[in-house]
Amino acid sequence: MTTTPQPLAGIRILSLALNLPGPAALMRCRALGADCLKFEPPAGDPMSHYSAQAYEELHAGVTVRKVDLKTLEGQAALQVALAQTDVLITSFRPSALAKLGLSWDALNQAHPHLSQVAIVGAGGASAEIPGHDLTYQAEHGLVSGLHLPPTLFADMGGALMATEAVLQAVVARRNEGSMAATAAQEEARAPTGKTQPGQYFEVALANAAAFLALPRRWGLTRPQDIIGGAHAGYQVYACRDGRIAVAALEPHFARRLMEAADLRADLDPISPEARQSLNAFFAAHSTDELDAIAASRDIPMHSLAA
Repeated sequence: MTTTPQPLAGIRILSLALNLPGPAALMRCRALGADCLKFEPPAGDPMSHYSAQAYEELHAGVTVRKVDLKTLEGQAALQVALAQTDVLITSFRPSALAKLGLSWDALNQAHPHLSQVAIVGAGGASAEIPGHDLTYQAEHGLVSGLHLPPTLFADMGGALMATEAVLQAVVARRNEGSMAATAAQEEARAPTGKTQPGQYFEVALANAAAFLALPRRWGLTRPQDIIGGAHAGYQVYACRDGRIAVAALEPHFARRLMEAADLRADLDPISPEARQSLNAFFAAHSTDELDAIAASRDIPMHSLAA
């Protein structure tokens, strides 16, 4: 039996982030062993209204407190919590953070030990421009026709990047502490300056969309590209009672697929003949039959409902 690594064990995280990217990052940090606290406004997190199931899963193991940061009482509670926090996660625009007294300069001055992971829509000077997952995906070519994307790629990609930033902050702090201890031992004297390990990390959801869109920009996933539709072995086909997702991209998988369909093993998978022949083959079989073929011939395929 293997155990999940806990690189964030003993790390205290406070999140003020609402909706999806921040809570999803907090969920990942909790899974990595962090002690997670979240402050929500009196009205709660909008996600609890969008999807109770999502909210519950995102906050499993997280301590949630209702705190009004616009009041003196709420600000006092926040400062107490920040004094005991290693990493703060936020998802407000910079101007909104400044109004709450939570600009990075103010935070670093009051809590020099604290690191901040600031999730924003777009990065740098564009952080004040409104946007959402859909607009960031559209900006980077991930929206086709009039159809909505199947999931919230920018939000979830941003959550993973925010988790990565938390890990960066922790590693940097531990490395700095290790170097300080080594220097103290070598010099046999106290450090001349006060260590301030807190660091600021900005995570832009637009950058997450851009990262996820790299295969498209590289010419891999557009309709005319090899894994965007050009390769007959990398397709979704209709079958007798549903659909089949076929990922026979490598030559040995493509050869087995051609053999299973009684086609020439040397048939070029990037050809109209290959596409037409496989269309006919899959249309004549059921999902159960195709699942059996995939298992017996070691071909990467997955059946789907109609």
